[in-house]
Amino acid sequence: MRHYTSHPLIPASEQPPLPEARFIVGAEPGEEAVPLDVLFVGGGPAGLAGAIRLAQLAARDRAEGGPLADVEIGVLEKSGELGEHCLSGAVVNPEAFRRLFPDLDEAELPFRGAVPGDRVLLLTERGKVRLPTPPTMRNHGHHVASICEIVRWLGAKAEELGVNVFTGFPADALLVRGRRVVGVRTTPAGLDRDGNPGGGFMPATDLSARVTVLAEGTRGPLTRAWLDREGIGSANPHIFALGVKELWEVPRPPAAVTHTLGWPLPRDAFGGSFIYPTGKKLVSLGLVVGLDAPYADMDVHALLQRFKQHPFVREILTGGELLEWGAKTIPEGGYYAIPDRLSGDGLLVAGDAAGLVDVASLKGIHYAMRSGILAAEAIGRAFVADDVSGRGLASYEAALRESLVMDPLYRNRNQRLAFKSGFFSGGVRAGLMQATGGTFPGRRIATAPDADEPRPKRLGLEDAYEGTQAVAKVDAVFRSGNATRDDIPSHLLVGTDVSPAMADLYASLCPAGVYERDGERLVVNAPNCVDCKATDVLGPRWTPREGGSGPAYKRM
Repeated sequence: MRHYTSHPLIPASEQPPLPEARFIVGAEPGEEAVPLDVLFVGGGPAGLAGAIRLAQLAARDRAEGGPLADVEIGVLEKSGELGEHCLSGAVVNPEAFRRLFPDLDEAELPFRGAVPGDRVLLLTERGKVRLPTPPTMRNHGHHVASICEIVRWLGAKAEELGVNVFTGFPADALLVRGRRVVGVRTTPAGLDRDGNPGGGFMPATDLSARVTVLAEGTRGPLTRAWLDREGIGSANPHIFALGVKELWEVPRPPAAVTHTLGWPLPRDAFGGSFIYPTGKKLVSLGLVVGLDAPYADMDVHALLQRFKQHPFVREILTGGELLEWGAKTIPEGGYYAIPDRLSGDGLLVAGDAAGLVDVASLKGIHYAMRSGILAAEAIGRAFVADDVSGRGLASYEAALRESLVMDPLYRNRNQRLAFKSGFFSGGVRAGLMQATGGTFPGRRIATAPDADEPRPKRLGLEDAYEGTQAVAKVDAVFRSGNATRDDIPSHLLVGTDVSPAMADLYASLCPAGVYERDGERLVVNAPNCVDCKATDVLGPRWTPREGGSGPAYKRM
């Protein structure tokens, strides 16, 4: 049942500003800085693909006596081990792997297997109707995979090529000289709850680089601070969804990659589910919901627990065991939300940090890798020309945008935005866009940031945990592998006067139970955080914290 509130909440009204000065520091790297030529911030698909491609170019020049022979490359990753902060469905287009590793057979790539078939279902509370699979969701030639395993495999390939991979080191700030980025400062470790050095204290480390590539993933704070500082906008603001995923061992995994629409989501919330067979007796399932939904009590984790009560889903999971759980925000703005500029003096932006996700086809991994590869090639050209200014690095943007002109990400540029008008009208408009190759409606559909959208309704999810396969938030966090210290300083910046109603919104929204309302005040349980950054979209700001904190995903 859906209820209306008398005074609709607008999350932006109580959201603190992004602390730009925290993330951009006007200072040279210290005397003991780690010297590098190129630093990729983020050890995900974009950063590792870029590092591998640049290392391949360097290896070629070492053999031929070229100018890139002695390039020192580094990858900075905040998780304790590669892959532990990576989460995706995932069905992967192997395009970027073929480009990076043309001599490898697909059987040697880090996939779980070819997609066995596609199925799209419209769910009612107890029934289902099979729908024709839209062209954008046909996955012939694609592969089911674990993004954690992909990233670990890419990391090993990078290290074989001589790339320096630094895990457990979050990037805390960009170091700048005027407008030129000259390196990165990491987050200190071993601070107590009040921010004072404690046992195991490790001060911040500086890394110098001629070029820094920000591949820090969705809602990357350094990326957003740099874009704000440079005054770089986009045709539309970024909008986001929250995905909550579970990995189960089951007696009989489904025989097809399955996506569902409809129940348990209301018609004015954009989203759906995925159910993927991911190997022998393993199934990944999850629910993804847009964060522009007009509900003050939107709780994607609770909706996923309700989803598991559906007879179709319950049959798949019966006799099974939950192995892992996780959550992540997903950029959904599409082509029109890509920043107007992705290069600057000594800096490039790649992957999810640039919003390179096509919602209509549910694909982002190969776009992230493609952007990393193109960034590496542009850096190579800039080094040859001895020009790492914004102008010298601008060939990256030109190559990236040219690669998108005939790509689904461009053709589908309005499809997610069409659903702003509701499920059925959005479906009709999206169908017309598909039929016309994206030319309909002949213009950009404008949108507002998620935090500006009012929340006049309530879902009412009191029955979400009634199923035998339901998992509470506190138990879900345990399944994420989160072992963050209890006495770590809070990395979440909360507004000064959070109303009780807004505290309830944060408590519902956060899938990890970080926020609670205690009477009239908000309580923040920061160690629970799994870095999904959902409330960073609508409320408290996420900032980097001690390396190795957060989840420790293994097969997500």
